[in-house]
Amino acid sequence: MINSFFDELNSEIKKGVTEHGHPFRFITMATVGDETVARLRTVVLREVSEDLRLSIYTDSRTQKINHINTNDQVSFLLYHPEKMLQLKIEGSAIVVTDKDRLISTWQTIQPNSKKDYITNSSPGSPIKNPDHITYIEKENYFCIIDVVPTKIEYLKLKRPNHIRALFEKIDNSWNGEFLVP
Repeated sequence: MINSFFDELNSEIKKGVTEHGHPFRFITMATVGDETVARLRTVVLREVSEDLRLSIYTDSRTQKINHINTNDQVSFLLYHPEKMLQLKIEGSAIVVTDKDRLISTWQTIQPNSKKDYITNSSPGSPIKNPDHITYIEKENYFCIIDVVPTKIEYLKLKRPNHIRALFEKIDNSWNGEFLVP
């Protein structure tokens, strides 16, 4: 019985990339680094592998990269309002260094979206006017982060009973147990 809930979450996560308008396209990511407070931000889910490795794109100068270099443990929060389904994913983040993958992925990005990775100043830098951002042409700060999940918590809000389950990856296999909602 518990496997059906894992199958559902697996399918829904993958739809975040393949289905236009799916609520799992934009997800919340938390990092900590060596700070005492988690930093949250919305990221775009770009790729999901068969074994549920989740990939996002970012500028290599962001604070999340600094956090991951200090502490690679991250979490994602996904919520589907129509299905009343919440997923909390914990895992290890890996900053991709494979030049071939970075170059081939960069070539697939739409020209207007490339602007996110070629600003002269790093994300979060103060500016006087949002219309006066300068861009560089010869290089980019495009980066891919892969997150390998180790835990996924499933919560479906429904009546008469909510359903909550925890799935942990042990020896390349997902094991699940129900939890009190």
